[in-house]
Amino acid sequence: MQTASTNICERMGRSQEVSELKRGTVIGCHLCNKSIRDISWLLNIPRSTVSGIIIKWKQLGTTATKPRSE
Repeated sequence: MQTASTNICERMGRSQEVSELKRGTVIGCHLCNKSIRDISWLLNIPRSTVSGIIIKWKQLGTTATKPRSE
C-alpha cells in the first residue's frame, strides 16, 4: 500500500513535461492568489515545479518551454 507521500519520480517522472494547459492553470491560480502549496496540491505537481513556472512567467512573460536537444 502506498502512502500520500509517494516518491515524486513515481508520480510524475523526471522526463515528463507539464502540459501547456497545466502551466496556464498554474498562472491562473497564481493570479487568483492561491498559494504555491495549494496549486501544487490541486494539480498534483511538485511545489518546485509550480514555483519554477511562476518565476519563468514573471521574468519572461511566457510559460512556453524551449525545445529539448536529443
